[in-house]
Amino acid sequence: MNIKLRLTVMSFLQFFVWGAWMMTLGHYGFVEKQWNGAEFGLVFSTMGFASLIMPTLFGIIADKWKANYVYAILHLLFGVTMCFLPLINAPIPFFWLLLIAMSFYMPTIGLNNSIGFSVLKDDGKDPITYFPPIRVWGTVGFIVAMWVTNVFTKEWGFGQSIKISFIISAIFAFILSLFSFFFLPVIKKREDSSTAKKTLVQKLGLEAFILFKQKKMALFFAFSLLLGGALQLTNAYGDSFLQDATVFPKGELINNFSTIILSISQISETMFILAIPFFMKRFGIKKVMLFSMIAWVLRFGLFGIAENSTFGFILIITSCIIYGMAFDFFNISGALFVEQNTDSKIQSSAQGVFMLMTNGVGAVLGNLIAGLAIAKWFEDPITHIKNWPGIWTSFALYALVVTIAFALIFKHKHDPKAMEKFVH
Repeated sequence: MNIKLRLTVMSFLQFFVWGAWMMTLGHYGFVEKQWNGAEFGLVFSTMGFASLIMPTLFGIIADKWKANYVYAILHLLFGVTMCFLPLINAPIPFFWLLLIAMSFYMPTIGLNNSIGFSVLKDDGKDPITYFPPIRVWGTVGFIVAMWVTNVFTKEWGFGQSIKISFIISAIFAFILSLFSFFFLPVIKKREDSSTAKKTLVQKLGLEAFILFKQKKMALFFAFSLLLGGALQLTNAYGDSFLQDATVFPKGELINNFSTIILSISQISETMFILAIPFFMKRFGIKKVMLFSMIAWVLRFGLFGIAENSTFGFILIITSCIIYGMAFDFFNISGALFVEQNTDSKIQSSAQGVFMLMTNGVGAVLGNLIAGLAIAKWFEDPITHIKNWPGIWTSFALYALVVTIAFALIFKHKHDPKAMEKFVH
């Protein structure tokens, strides 16, 4: 098995074990377990909480030991933890157990990238050229996992409880763990060429927080946090919305194929990634980020007006297609902005701060606040029937306010020459 194929399998399985359960978690909590919005908001915030410190911690461990072994052990522990989730009925114990699982899983996303880069470099290949075609198979893995879960949980398929998704995820996490132990090259510790002793702050990557002293960077990170609050909302509530029998009756197209329909969002991601170089060179970073924010407004807004009709189905498909622009354009343009506006000595740390603000602090606050708002204003406390148009419209209005504020407050001049060498 050649190096490219090994890394492709690793990337595919990495995101398969995530996609197997994440998109259906909302329906599991709201319908099968009858949790309210606040309880589910807490449960779904586990990914954000786990992103606050665990990737940095295990990144340090991987640097000092063998990265592929750390990666394999984390997936093994993640799989074991996921096996116990179907046994938990109450939301608070479920939150703590899922938090443990995500504390094992979230660091593996960064390790997946760093292992890929190291293996390609050791094999004499340029990661910039070879890694993107490998990484795209991660998105394919996420999509395939959604389809597999759809088949297992729908009445036209195997008709299993959605809790089967946790077991599917665990099985493939075990497979990935074994694959990592036996088929990935050993990633040895790389000696630091610098003779200067690093402080604890430098080891933890915290020196990048000095960037908050710069007005431009502080504003950028603030907007990263604000938009980060919206990034996971459709992943949290999308499948629950499409499976809500009060909106889309059971046995009909949208309800029957909800997870497969949502997978169009991930398919769209792979398409928009290819368009990013053109948009970057033509419009610049700020406008590309604005396109992303406008796309979020449309993503939520189209869901808000979608009904059980042919036109409603078209609106849902359109929203899923727009998701690719909404998600990819901000993450990639934001990462490039950080790269261009920070010193090379702290670029990795600065990228970590960017991810912390979006997938960590932003995601936690977004999920907690959204859950509380749904429980208070958009959900019947007895029947748990939800006002989906109100939910999606409120999300759209939030994204619109952030978009307008970003357009007016954030200043960044487009430099076409700086974009000429941009390659993704």
